[in-house]
Amino acid sequence: MAQELSFLLNETEIHLTEVGSRDTLLDFLRLNRRLTGTKEGCAEGDCGACTVLIGRLLDGRLHYEPINACIRFLASCHGCHVVTVEHLRGADGGLHPVQAAMVEHHGSQCGFCTPGFVMALYGLWMQNPRPDIGAIETALQGNLCRCTGYEPIVKAAFAASEAGGQNMDALNVERERVTAWLAAIPKTRVDVARGDDRAILPADAADLAQVLAEHPKATIVAGATDVGLWVTKFLRNISPAVFIGHLGDLKKIELDRDQITIGAGVTYSEFEPFVLQHFPEALDYWQRIGGWQVRNAGTIGGNVANGSPIGETPPLLIALGATMTLRSTGGTRELPVEDYFIAYGKQDRRPDEFVESITVPLKGQARIAAYKVSKRHHADITASAAAFRVETDGTTIIDARVAFGGMAATPKRAANAEAALNGQPFAAETFEAAARAVANDFQPLSDWRASAEYRQQLAANFFRRFWLEQSGGDHRLRRVE
Repeated sequence: MAQELSFLLNETEIHLTEVGSRDTLLDFLRLNRRLTGTKEGCAEGDCGACTVLIGRLLDGRLHYEPINACIRFLASCHGCHVVTVEHLRGADGGLHPVQAAMVEHHGSQCGFCTPGFVMALYGLWMQNPRPDIGAIETALQGNLCRCTGYEPIVKAAFAASEAGGQNMDALNVERERVTAWLAAIPKTRVDVARGDDRAILPADAADLAQVLAEHPKATIVAGATDVGLWVTKFLRNISPAVFIGHLGDLKKIELDRDQITIGAGVTYSEFEPFVLQHFPEALDYWQRIGGWQVRNAGTIGGNVANGSPIGETPPLLIALGATMTLRSTGGTRELPVEDYFIAYGKQDRRPDEFVESITVPLKGQARIAAYKVSKRHHADITASAAAFRVETDGTTIIDARVAFGGMAATPKRAANAEAALNGQPFAAETFEAAARAVANDFQPLSDWRASAEYRQQLAANFFRRFWLEQSGGDHRLRRVE
């Protein structure tokens, strides 16, 4: 067992022995290292002012992606390369192509959010040398512009791509050295603390099971896109915290002929190519889970494990008939994802267990859809969400599974609506009947996100929307006279 965190910060090796579970990367950068180009805005991963790049080894290859430093705990940086805006430079030592493009196209007014925009565009510039408008807008989902407006920033993104220069960029020139340095860090348990505030990084999944057997009241932290707010907004004590985002054996994706098994540590971004390949109907829904920085950090297993009634993945997973594997030192057990949620704040998971993987049947010939309604289109929490899996023989509905989020204390199937669909003709009248029946499935609450009446209307309209899309009907908005 090691008692030291090690990571690279720009060009500097960092070795720390006193680190608490609640220490954030943003505070370390600004207060300890005086790297003040990284800003604090919302402190909840919503505005992107704190964006940095994190480089980590995936299957031996170094991969960089933008993340939010405000909700990234320092302990989770072990074995990573942290890159801040101060590390950017052009081949001649001057402005980086992304920075130069922002200047030329007037992409900054007050300048507070600019470093975050630059780092998000830097991540895009490295990953996609020729982005289209869709790729640029997706990359900027998690960055809030308070005064400039997005048009000049988008123009800067196009200009930076035209300028090129990726082969001469510092992250490519240094890649071999950084890869070797990160690979040399021993794969052992790390246990550090600041006073009574303790952070533990298991060596692997087996060691994670042992750690939880030793500390059943520990807080499990994967991407921290939810737990981070427990600390920054609610000042909650999460010690001892067990960090698992680095565990390679929780990042496996295994594809069989009729199913796909997703390690609990797989992030939304890592799984997105598989969504595009096997569930393309859900791609837009998937890309509305937070912003790019959030999808680069948040994990599918974590989204299920925390039991939130408004998490995006549970409705989709439940509709697809997914199962999950829980693991402890006593072995593993499997259960349907829908059975994991017992009541608000209560899940079928013992204190010494963790979610190891989720298995999703491939859709076959079924019709799939997933919908989300929120106050903002991107980077916003759910008011209501629904996912459909409807199998037909061409004229009759053989099997319908419909799951909702944001309508009850837990993610839940719409049993009455499903009964109105199953065995009935695949026709407008059937889905209209389901739209009426869903009113008997939920008694939603009113809160600041939506009223109960609005949620009930949404639930009904999801069935109408599904029919219109699947039937090829004209679902364009019409003016009501």
